[in-house]
Amino acid sequence: MDTQNVSETPAEDTCPADNEQCLKSEKAAAIRIQSWWRGNMVRQTLLHAALRAWVIQGWWRSTQTKMLEQRRRLALRLYTCQEWAVVKVQAQVRMWQARRRFLQARQAACTIQSHWRCYVSQTRGLIQGRYEVRASRLQLDIEVLLT
Repeated sequence: MDTQNVSETPAEDTCPADNEQCLKSEKAAAIRIQSWWRGNMVRQTLLHAALRAWVIQGWWRSTQTKMLEQRRRLALRLYTCQEWAVVKVQAQVRMWQARRRFLQARQAACTIQSHWRCYVSQTRGLIQGRYEVRASRLQLDIEVLLT
């Protein structure tokens, strides 16, 4: 309601009781004041409800952001655990392969050394012989050659 309309109302203090038009205008003015007051109350209530909804929406958005960040961190942690597991398995396999190659090379070196020692001992002519180890006894055939 405009303030001009309120100020334009008749400034008479009282209306005569028998003046029906004056009573109608008072009733109309009361209705206008009541509707203005109710409108203000409704607008204030709607404003408070909108502000509360805005606060709740802000809280919910921040909560969703936190939950999404927690999910991302969990996914990252799971990913890093899987990656470390893969790296460890690869390291174990590579170590096993390297050890197997080392053991094969060592076995080959031992075989070559034993054959070389056998060859050297036979070609020098100092002591020639052979031996056999059986379950309970050792049989030796030794020939000593002097050169």
